[in-house]
Amino acid sequence: MKKQLAMMRDPIATARTLSEALPYLQRYVGAIVVIKFGGNAMGDDAAMAEFARDVVLMRQVGVNPVVVHGGGPMINTLLERLGIKSHFINGKRVTDAAAIEVVEMVLSGQVNSRIVQAITQEGGRAIGISGKDDNLMVCEPDDPELGFVGRPVQINVQVLRDMFAAGIIPVVAPIGTGPDAGETYNVNGDTAAGAIAAALQADRLLLLTDVAGVKDETGAVVTQLTPTQVRDLTDRGVIAGGMIPKTETALAAIEGGVRAVVILDGRISNACLLELFTDLGAGSLIRSTAPRVKPRPAE
Repeated sequence: MKKQLAMMRDPIATARTLSEALPYLQRYVGAIVVIKFGGNAMGDDAAMAEFARDVVLMRQVGVNPVVVHGGGPMINTLLERLGIKSHFINGKRVTDAAAIEVVEMVLSGQVNSRIVQAITQEGGRAIGISGKDDNLMVCEPDDPELGFVGRPVQINVQVLRDMFAAGIIPVVAPIGTGPDAGETYNVNGDTAAGAIAAALQADRLLLLTDVAGVKDETGAVVTQLTPTQVRDLTDRGVIAGGMIPKTETALAAIEGGVRAVVILDGRISNACLLELFTDLGAGSLIRSTAPRVKPRPAE
């Protein structure tokens, strides 16, 4: 009898979790969720498969996910192998004509196809595209010193909406095209995800990272913030280093019409599902209004 009860515990806990998730599932039916996928999970087969399952489940329950990915470590590896030296200005890669060919090869080919394959293997339908396809992401040079590094100035999301209608999960490589369709630009993955989320008026932008989230002066993760609080923490030097570009992306996305942005700890198993479908969350949620006690199902 004890053995039977022990065997029942996990299924009962699973059933209870599913039951408690109902209001969250209802709240996100038809919602658009843009996910920036990057970090260590991209280099780990098990983490990649888990992420793919989460995205497929989101699509299965009526969410419209868009995956925008990075690929910096893979780009570095191939550049080194080809003997192309990397130069950086203020932490940003200088992308010359030789480097942009490698960047496009890695992002639109190696990385993009791997994510599409992982989603397909988990039973989803996914198609990989880049920002050059159907002029999805038209860019201008971000800084002449950086070469072919682009800043999105026009996002044409009809191709993504067409994919939603067909039940397909878009997987977007952050490669942009110039206004005359003759140039190719390397776009920061967070920046690309934020611009696409704003153009889609997404319900959520999830920025998966390798850190726990935005921290306060004590080192504790702040689970919910407003843009005013983010700016205050930045002005006081509490938000610093690599967190600044992510919070800047979050603020720009919210200003552009995204309902909320979450800087999400991608090292946690099923982080996206925890954030969307439970009270727990797995990072720092930033939105324009002050948080309520239990905000997520009914906001």
